[in-house]
Amino acid sequence: MKRNTARCAAIARSASMAPGWGRPIRPPCHPWSTWTSLLDVPVEGDQKGCTLTGWKVFWVPEAHDCTGVRPKLLAGWDDLGSREAASGIRPGDPIFLSPDYEVDPVLSLYVQSRAFRFYETETKRNYATDIALLLTFLWGRGKVWLRAEGRDLNDYEFWRTCAPENLGQVGGAKWNRELAAFTALFRWAKRAGWIASNPVEMREVVGRDGVVSEVPEQRAKDARSSNVRWLTPRTWRLWTDVGLRGLDRNGRQRHGWAGRLEDRNTAFVRTVTSSGLRKQEAGSLLTFEVPAVPPAGVRYAHGRVAAGVTRSKATRTFYVAAGAVGDVETYVESSRAWAVAGAQRAGRYDRLVGMRLVTEVVPGLKPRVRWAERDGACGERELGKFTWQERMRLFTEGPDGPEPLWLWLTEEGLPLRPHSWNGVFTAANQRCEEALAPPPDRRTDPHRVYWPTACPHAARHSFALYMLVVLNELMDRRYGLTAEERRDFRLLYGDPWFMVQGLLGHASRETTVNIYLAPVRHLQLSSLLAVAAAPLEGPLPDLDGVFARVAREAEGIVDIDARLSPVGVVS
Repeated sequence: MKRNTARCAAIARSASMAPGWGRPIRPPCHPWSTWTSLLDVPVEGDQKGCTLTGWKVFWVPEAHDCTGVRPKLLAGWDDLGSREAASGIRPGDPIFLSPDYEVDPVLSLYVQSRAFRFYETETKRNYATDIALLLTFLWGRGKVWLRAEGRDLNDYEFWRTCAPENLGQVGGAKWNRELAAFTALFRWAKRAGWIASNPVEMREVVGRDGVVSEVPEQRAKDARSSNVRWLTPRTWRLWTDVGLRGLDRNGRQRHGWAGRLEDRNTAFVRTVTSSGLRKQEAGSLLTFEVPAVPPAGVRYAHGRVAAGVTRSKATRTFYVAAGAVGDVETYVESSRAWAVAGAQRAGRYDRLVGMRLVTEVVPGLKPRVRWAERDGACGERELGKFTWQERMRLFTEGPDGPEPLWLWLTEEGLPLRPHSWNGVFTAANQRCEEALAPPPDRRTDPHRVYWPTACPHAARHSFALYMLVVLNELMDRRYGLTAEERRDFRLLYGDPWFMVQGLLGHASRETTVNIYLAPVRHLQLSSLLAVAAAPLEGPLPDLDGVFARVAREAEGIVDIDARLSPVGVVS
């Protein structure tokens, strides 16, 4: 099955090279006539394991990823890279393959459009997946997407959100994301002249600022603005011990636990839970961007996250617990070094295409990276302008050959892509369920069915909750203010940010907060953290009770006691 799937991917990629693919092609009258030839060799569609049950999305890999099975499948396509470049195909582009192994040329033009190309990588993946699901639905009723009507989308919405026979119904927020993908696709198709009318029904709304805009009529009204999930510190400790370290509910090592990547995964989770970095931000750190282990008695270190990997495209300071930095250092000196050595012996780095050997990192307010290509060409660029994909190509010369500057590596010594951390968290969730879930006969009681689950973004939410609780506690201790005194202080003097906004004459509060006062945040936060009684990943001894109380009083906060029961429930 794996070989057949790889073959399908090769077919999809090869089909995009077909003569005339890059030219605008008007679809014929019959909805499923052949639009573009795939290969001269017929596809055994009835071969076991090769038949597609719906539309599939394949992704054009980076040049340095074309190793392993691909050269065998693409024998005779030595000029594939140049042909892709001539056709406008770039690494990271999706290719849509129909159940009868045909590539939709109009969709291929869409993913090359500016409208799609400028999406973030995660948005591209989400939108492509959403579009493939709609294509499969339309395929079932014998329609191409260019002939879709409003009632088709209405029927699809009902199926996705309400149909009783659909066991995988989605909520309002998920549907709104899918609708955004469809809206962007059909808007582009209409603007490019492929369709006469947009099947996504639109209506006008007036915003708070009085500006009139159009929104899809099918937008869900019950959508939550965000799917926020928090885990308290002791819940994260339990999740890490069971899901990443292979312990059972009694703290003993589970039988058969290998733990080959235990130090890497644990270091990453402690980093994101104690810093609040996003998955892409933490997942694309370079080795020299990790803060140094602070001296004894200093509980926090701070570093800089580069603009090119942030959502706001702005460099900022991040704080991380000293213990987490120590975990990263241990990982670098142990399993990471072992993976690098193995890759060097196997010659994996010698086969990589597009490697940039960094010769110098020039410090300063805007650090610059200087590198040399394999052909001897040299380059220089601001560190903050590298995307996460470009960072994967940065290497340094080690004592035994080239070594990646990318911090988090696979067992083969190659960079681990940021979205691959989703799989690490999913596997940890499964281990927690296996080790902590109650027997099947007790799972019908929702008060007893309980084990912690997490995702990478939950670490960011939990960090925000922790900082909110801790900084309030520290503020009260430092200044001796009770809750009533703090309220009276705000009533008497007003919001400090609002006062400074008035003094500076800013029309926007955000300008004051984000630009003018950003430099003093570091001093203010450092002052508060300096008196903290414990590092971030190990909460203050008397704060477990505070978090337990918050968890009882607020929806979405997951807390768990030593007996693996929800707080307040007697097992």
